[in-house]
Amino acid sequence: MAGVAERRSEWPLALSLAVCAVGLVILTFYDWRNGVLIFSGGVLLAALLRAGLSDNAAGLLHVRSRMFDTLLLLGVGAAILLLGLIVPN
Repeated sequence: MAGVAERRSEWPLALSLAVCAVGLVILTFYDWRNGVLIFSGGVLLAALLRAGLSDNAAGLLHVRSRMFDTLLLLGVGAAILLLGLIVPN
């Protein structure tokens, strides 16, 4: 039917954004390194959820193909994780 939107679940995006938000709060107010590590954990969690869930269940994490989304999120998460590990406090 034209005009009927497909219902998508948005809990994967909300979960990964919540973890990233906690990381940003910790990064800003408490400890830089632990905040960056938690933030990268949120991005890597998004990659894991995108890889494991179907396209409809992934919600807004579904942008392109599953492989592209997963590889992009893994690359960004790994880069942030590496940054958090190599930059001194």
